[in-house]
Amino acid sequence: MAEEKEITIYDIARHLSISATTVSRGLKDHPAINKNTRKKIKEAAKKLGYRTNTFASSLRSKKTHTIGIIVPRLNSYFMSSVLAGMEDAASNEGYNLIISQSLESSEKEVANAHTMFLKRVDGLLVSLAYDTENINHFEPFIKRKIPVVFFDRIYPNSDNTGVVIDNYKAAYNAVNHLVEQGCKRIVHLGGNLLRNVYSERLRGYKDALKDHKIPFENKLVHISRLNDEAGIEAANFILKQKNNLPDGVFAANDTAAVYCMMKLMENGIKIPGDIAFVGFNNDPISNIIEPKLSSINYSGYDIGHTAVSNLINHLRGISNIKTTNRIILRSDLIIRSSSLKNKNL
Repeated sequence: MAEEKEITIYDIARHLSISATTVSRGLKDHPAINKNTRKKIKEAAKKLGYRTNTFASSLRSKKTHTIGIIVPRLNSYFMSSVLAGMEDAASNEGYNLIISQSLESSEKEVANAHTMFLKRVDGLLVSLAYDTENINHFEPFIKRKIPVVFFDRIYPNSDNTGVVIDNYKAAYNAVNHLVEQGCKRIVHLGGNLLRNVYSERLRGYKDALKDHKIPFENKLVHISRLNDEAGIEAANFILKQKNNLPDGVFAANDTAAVYCMMKLMENGIKIPGDIAFVGFNNDPISNIIEPKLSSINYSGYDIGHTAVSNLINHLRGISNIKTTNRIILRSDLIIRSSSLKNKNL
């Protein structure tokens, strides 16, 4: 079967007995073309199966109206919320998104960045993989003046704009709450300290202890990938300290916190009676576990929407990402029963 011929503006022009120039202008809603004529052109284009040649248009304008996105993983509630915000902001401004995931691998992140560069994206949004040690793979974008904006997991000391929350303050508030509940020996379930989100949460944890004159114990910091297996490992780590059991846990995400809680409860530990818990992210799982998990709440949607809006404003010359090094969004501590040792507070 022969391949069907691609419909062009010349086919539409012959069909309507008008010039190709009129068709071209009509498809672009040019005000010089009569409103009724524009309507007829669009109806004919649809009937004949005309497709805009975006590739040719992109070559002429040197713009693809496409934004690349690299995320660590797609299978998380937080990242789904981020992408929803990005999609809304991009579609409102006529931009398309190309989304890829590094699967927490710096090697895959490098490959993703190369693919985005070859696809000629107008700008790039990145949340760094767990083990990324440098951002040299984004240099080709920077050299070509293609803007790169980091979000959530940003690179320290980078000139690129980063859209974040105040992870230090959020962690400080979480640990301060545990201390107010009477906790004096608090475990921290943290992530890879290469990432700003985890290093800042650890710093907030340390300073909250210091301000309450509670000695910092390095052995109470448990670093992991913060997945479900890590939560179970953390519970086993806590149970080994049965002669001097911790009375509080601040986890850098909700997944690790919930799986840690479940394992501890299976072993007869009362929560919050024996150990109070606070997580981070306010994922839906925090409301499903019993007792419900106290957590730091912040909007993934707002992070995504803000990151895309900032990038598009830069592309349109409305703002300059080089003059806006950090955009810090709000977070709040949501107190639930998992941390309420002292019901009067």
